[in-house]
Formats: sequence, C-alpha cells, structure tokens
Amino acid sequence: MPPMNDSASSESSPRQLRVRDFYLGRQPILDRTQSLFAYELLFRNAPVGPAIIDSDLSATAAVIAHVSQLGLERVIGEALAFVNVDAAVLQSDIFVFLPREKVVLEIVETVKASASILARVADLASRGFKFALDDVVGATQDVQKLLPMVDYVKMDLRDMPASAVRELAPRFKRDNKLLLAEKVETRAEFQACLELDFDYFQGYYFAKPVVMSGRKLSPSQLSVMELMTLVISEADNTEVENAVKRDVPLALNLLRLVNTPAAGARRRIDSLSQAVAILGRRQLQRWLQIMLYAESTQRGHSMTPLLMLATTRGRLLELLARRLCPQEVKLADAAFTVGIMSLMDTLFSLPMAEILSQIPVAGQVSEALLHRSGLLGQLLHLSECVERMEERHAQLLPVLRALAISTDELIEFEMAAFAWSETVTRSTA
Repeated sequence: MPPMNDSASSESSPRQLRVRDFYLGRQPILDRTQSLFAYELLFRNAPVGPAIIDSDLSATAAVIAHVSQLGLERVIGEALAFVNVDAAVLQSDIFVFLPREKVVLEIVETVKASASILARVADLASRGFKFALDDVVGATQDVQKLLPMVDYVKMDLRDMPASAVRELAPRFKRDNKLLLAEKVETRAEFQACLELDFDYFQGYYFAKPVVMSGRKLSPSQLSVMELMTLVISEADNTEVENAVKRDVPLALNLLRLVNTPAAGARRRIDSLSQAVAILGRRQLQRWLQIMLYAESTQRGHSMTPLLMLATTRGRLLELLARRLCPQEVKLADAAFTVGIMSLMDTLFSLPMAEILSQIPVAGQVSEALLHRSGLLGQLLHLSECVERMEERHAQLLPVLRALAISTDELIEFEMAAFAWSETVTRSTA
C-alpha cells in the first residue's frame, strides 16, 4: 500500500479529503484520583452535500494527518491520545503521523482477529505502539487472541449489564490489563467501577452538578466571589486592591496567575496595584473566575478536568463570539463568562440560579446559563455538542449553519481553545 502523503488525505481515499469534512472532538479520560490521564480523539463526518465520506479509514487518516500537521500537543497537551482504529486503518500506513509514545490505538469491536491482523498488531506493538480493546462485552475468541498484545480493556457501561461488568472486570485484571470504564455518567457508576478496581474512567460524571442542600462556599471561594462582585459593580481600584490584600493566599495566587503566558501580560506584574491597572476590569474578572476552579484543585479536590473543561469552553465561546461580532468586545467577554460559569453549579454543588443570585451578570449571560437562549446560549449549546459528540453530532451541523461557521473554522477555534486551556491548567497546578 502506498504511504500516505503530507496532506489530510490518503492514497486509499476515493477523493482528496478536506479538513472541513469532519468534526473533531476530544473526551477526557481520568484516573482513579480524577486527574486527567488521556483524551479520546473523536471525529464524525460532516454531512455537507457530496462531501460525505463513508470510509472509516479515510476519516481516521484525514483527522490524524491534520492534527499532526497542526501539532498534536495543541489538542492533548501532556496527556495521551486514544484513537479508534479498524481493520483497514490497522493495515494502512497512516502511523507515520503518530508519535507512538503519545498514542494508544483503540481496536474497535468490529475487528476480527485474523492471522494478518494479529501479525500487524504484533508488528506495531514491537515498534512501540500501545493498544486498547474497545467496547469489550465478553471474553470472545477475538478478544482472547488480541488480549496478550493490548494494554487496556475498555468496557462501555451503556452496552453491558452491571452483572457482566462485575464478572469480566476481575478476569481482565488477572490478566494484568488496565481497565477503562466508558460512558460513566453518574457518581454512583464511578464509585461502583472504583470498587471493581477499574483504572481509568471516561464520561461526564465529573461535570454533572450534584446539588447539596445547605451547601456553603469555603472562605477562600467567598473571598473570590466578593472580589468578583466588586470588580463587576465598578468599585474603584483602591477598594478592589484592598479587598485582595485582606486575603494573602488570594493575592499570591492572583499574582501567579496573571503572570502566566495564558494571561498575555507584556511585562511582569509584581504588585496588586499593577495587576488592577494593567489588566483592567475585564481581565481581572476573567482570572478571578478561573481562580474559583483552581482554588478547588489546590484544596485537593482533583478538579483539574473541570478546570480544563471550563477554560476550554470559555476560550472557545470567546473566539466564536469574536468571529461572529468582531467589533463587539463586550460580547466576547460575556461569551467567555458564559463558558467558564457554565460549570459552576458542579463546582459549588449549588443550583445555577442560586449562583447567579450571588454574582451579578448581564441579562444575556444569565439567559444563556439558565435557558441556553440567545446567541450566547447557542454558542454554549454548540460547545456542549462538541464535547458530547458521540451522542450529539447530528445537532452540530444545524447549529453551525445557523451561526454561519464552517467546520474547519470550528476545528481551528477548538484547537486554539485546547492549547490555551492546557496552558492555564498547567499554570494552576
């Protein structure tokens, strides 16, 4: 088979592929402490007229080539990347694009363990590639043949009864395989998988709000919230600065954050008065919002994935708003606020309406957060569809059409948001 060239195409493709033919998404994979371990890279065809591609090989080749050209680190940062591969992909030459130390190849459940497939997997494994078995629902003959060459076994909680999971998990652990639970959607499911000795978890259970009656914010969270209120309500700079000084840890963390590359300050900021004067109210508000998530991480609550998701949403919504309304600076700021505040109900275990009663926000921000209405609500809905691409990819195209945004623009904005979020998350660790 001829090798794949440097463009987002493959010799095996029926026509030249374009990046705009695909949606690109990523889903976090967490370890037992709920810290980020990897991302699964997801892609779906964008059904735009004659450009529909029905070849899994073509789709995989195009996405891998494009992501590699732009820099895989922009998409996954320091994490690993899990990528689906079928029989056609396994037998192709697309692996020249993949850094073997950063990628885990997920063998999908349709792959039959033929002699040629077993030989190919053994060859790639000998070259340093690691493998996972995807959607394992039983110890079939194909699974048994491939099992010695794989490191990870993925089990989809939506496709298996709990009794089957309880039976199979210990069996694969005895074979020294790392277990990954997929589609974990509730805290109870996460806890059940922990007890079964699963190693990794994929799903959005960590981003689901669990409302706790009578929940009170920590003193440090209250300090940040009070400072945000001062900033938003146009209190004078001296009052803002004095409020920060009253909380020494808050002052130190704020100075550390505003000196990170993600903050974009052109020179080092050494004092609170400088921070207030140089950053301005908009940027100060932004970093206070981020600090609410970072403060939970520093208290040992392992909220790094939530911080990552919130900052990615905020940046993506900001970039989309700039693209749609380039002259409206305040709209881009409001879009960032919507993105980063959209997970505060999870962060605080409080209803969103109660949070908004404590933080003064513009009406369009409130409507977007509570009802997903207005332009900002549309942008938030778009971001959520990208995150949950497996279930919601059919909703993406109508939203993009309504906003007049192309799929290749969306991918570029996503990758920029991924990279920015990675910088922020590393800075707060």
